[in-house]
Amino acid sequence: MEFKKIRKWNKLLHLLRTLRRWWKKVMSWPRRYIKRIDTYIIWKFIGTYIYSIILIISISIVFDINENLSKFTTHHAPLHAIVFDYYANFVPYFANLFSPLFVFIAVIFFTSKMAGNSEVIAMLASGMGFKRLLRPYLISAALIAALNFYLGAYIIPKGTIVRLNFESQYKNRHKNTSATNVQLQVAPGVIAFMSQYDDITKTGYGFTLDKFENKKLVSTLSANIVQYDTISESRYQWKVRNYKIRTLTGMREQITSGMSLDTMIMLEPMDLVFSRGQQETLTSPELKRYISKQEERGSQNVVQYEVEYHKRIATSFASFILTIIGASLSSRKRKGGMGMYLGIGLALSFTYILLQTVSATFATQAGTPPLLAAWIPNILYIFIAYFCYRQAPN
Repeated sequence: MEFKKIRKWNKLLHLLRTLRRWWKKVMSWPRRYIKRIDTYIIWKFIGTYIYSIILIISISIVFDINENLSKFTTHHAPLHAIVFDYYANFVPYFANLFSPLFVFIAVIFFTSKMAGNSEVIAMLASGMGFKRLLRPYLISAALIAALNFYLGAYIIPKGTIVRLNFESQYKNRHKNTSATNVQLQVAPGVIAFMSQYDDITKTGYGFTLDKFENKKLVSTLSANIVQYDTISESRYQWKVRNYKIRTLTGMREQITSGMSLDTMIMLEPMDLVFSRGQQETLTSPELKRYISKQEERGSQNVVQYEVEYHKRIATSFASFILTIIGASLSSRKRKGGMGMYLGIGLALSFTYILLQTVSATFATQAGTPPLLAAWIPNILYIFIAYFCYRQAPN
């Protein structure tokens, strides 16, 4: 027994030594590739990025309060809801939306200041190439891109639901809560129809569910009222009232009726009511599932959802492109300061954001493929980034 215990302790010690050696190797990588000058530039980049977000978003909040104060008081919005339901979700949404602008401003601002203090000249004169100088910039851009993608794909959509509900209640922004004459395919050969649907009570009226096999009607479920079960632990649970089921087998017909029936229908309330900006309230996995489900049903109303899905990825990659452009524009020391290049940077940033909006419109109105529409700004700006990089000091 003692011998077995000693063997177990030896195995445990060997495992701990192995983990320690692995940990040293992992921790040696940053020290090997990230030098003191890299840490200096990364801290300046991240610090200026956060400072620009705080400055611009603070100004935006002041203007938003000034614009909506009368609506808040008219609709008696409580202070707790204004702060935690509206502005607590307003700030991350717009900070993530205009992140390319903040990245560009941060790079232009602190790089121009470094160039004005001859710090960039000293780095290049010491033998550091411009390509090596870009390493800490790209590391910072990678950190910002990863954070933006995570927030935009998983965190911000949940907050957007709370913010939109607040706006519909206290800013008099009416939310679409009903639908009429809804017909869609809920499964292969199964067609559902509702003459009217109320999303507040999750209730539909004049409901029919037709099932076809080999293009022949085999059964029909009709009900005066159908209601979604919101407290069920499983999805797609509906309760039909005053129902009638007709089953057709050849020339025979069987009719079953009743007052109430619990059934599973591959249909959810979000499939029935479409509101503006609904795609922004879904996380990326939910968007992917929704797009797949709608494509299986043959629905054509998924373009804006596909654009939103691809745009979240494309916007994250924009941090790399705009970082290269900003560093290339502002790294040369020039007389007159950074005013002109800050103006160029702002113009390019706003152009990028405008191009994002225009390309999304092309996808929904002109039939441009959603993947291409989401990546058009990045594709164009890659050439601008390459041109600026070739013109940068070496």
